[in-house]
Amino acid sequence: MYRTETLGSNRQVSCSIQQNVPFKLVPSIKNYYSLVTTGQLDRELVSDYNITIIATDDGSPPLSSFKTIHLSVADINDNPPAFEEQSYSAYVSENNKPGSSLCTVSARDPDWRQNGTVIYSLLPGEVNGASVSSYLSVNGDTGVIHAVRSFDYEQFRSFKVQVMARDNGSPPLSSNVTVGVFISDVNDNSPQILYPTPDSNSFMTELVPKAAHGGSLVSKVIAVDADSGQNAWLSYHIIKSSVPGLFSIDLHSGELRIQRDISESDSMKQNLIVAVKDNGQPSLSATCSMFLLISDNLAEVPELKDISYDENSNLTSYLIIALVSVSTFFLTFIIIILGVRFCRRRKPRLIV
Repeated sequence: MYRTETLGSNRQVSCSIQQNVPFKLVPSIKNYYSLVTTGQLDRELVSDYNITIIATDDGSPPLSSFKTIHLSVADINDNPPAFEEQSYSAYVSENNKPGSSLCTVSARDPDWRQNGTVIYSLLPGEVNGASVSSYLSVNGDTGVIHAVRSFDYEQFRSFKVQVMARDNGSPPLSSNVTVGVFISDVNDNSPQILYPTPDSNSFMTELVPKAAHGGSLVSKVIAVDADSGQNAWLSYHIIKSSVPGLFSIDLHSGELRIQRDISESDSMKQNLIVAVKDNGQPSLSATCSMFLLISDNLAEVPELKDISYDENSNLTSYLIIALVSVSTFFLTFIIIILGVRFCRRRKPRLIV
C-alpha cells in the first residue's frame, strides 16, 4: 500500500500504472493504494515483473514522479514432468552383455528447484513371466535404460515397459511413457537336420531302383534353423560321395536326385555326406550321412548289418582279442597259485 499527503489542489495526488502488466492500483483509505493482480500469474511464462508506479499531482502544470517495483513470482508445483517423446523404442542384438545401455528417456519439468527435479523409475510389471526389473533398469537421474541380462531372440523378440518420471515437489507429480524393446537376431543356431535322423546309432537306408534315370528323385534332406531372416536361409551341399557325380542335391530344397543313368559298374552300396549351411555371418552348418542301395529286387538287398559290417568289423575283432587275452591271463594266474599251494603241502617237514 502506498500513501500520499495533500495540501490544497497542488497537493492532490493520483497514482497509476501505465504498463501492460496483470496488476492494478486500487485506492484504499485516504491516500493509500493497494497493488492487486488482474489475472492469474504463471511463473513458467513470466517469472519477474518490473512495475513502474507514476504519482501525479493536480497542480498547473501537473508534476509527477515514479517508482519501479521489482516483483518475483513464487513457484508452486503445478506442472508434472513431460516426456520429450510420446513413446520410445530401443533396439538390441541378442546375446548382449548385461549392463549395456539400450536408450535414454528424457522428461522436462518447467517448475523451479525441487519442484522441477525429475526422478526416473520403472513401473512394476512382468516380461515373459518374470519381473521387469530382472530384464531392465533405469538410472534415476539420467534416464538411461540398461539391460540387466542377456536377451535371447529365440525366447522372445520384443516387449514393452512403462517408465515413470516423477518430480520432487510436495505433493509430487508424475507422468508415464511406454518403452518398446526390440531384440534382433544373430546367427547363434546351427541348422538342425530332421531327416535323415542325425543319430549315429541309427542306420537309415534309401532304396534306389537300378532302372532310375538321370533326374529321378531319390530322397530329400529336411532341415530347419531356429534363427530368423537370412540367418535361417539354408543351402544343401554334397561334400563326400562314394561315386562323385552320380548324385546331386538341390541347393535350396535339399532334394537328392540321380544326376545320370545308373550303370552296371556302379556299386550297389552308396554313401553320401551332406552338409546343410545357413546364410549367417559367420555361417554355421550341420552334416548327415545317407546310405543308398541300388537294386531292383528286394531279395538282392543285403541286410543292413552287412553294410555296416566293414566299419565295425575291426572294432569287434579288437574286443574279442582283448577278451580272450584277459581270460587266458586270469586262468593262468589261478593255475599258478594252485600249483604253489600244492607244492607247499607235499614238502616234508624237517625233524630236529
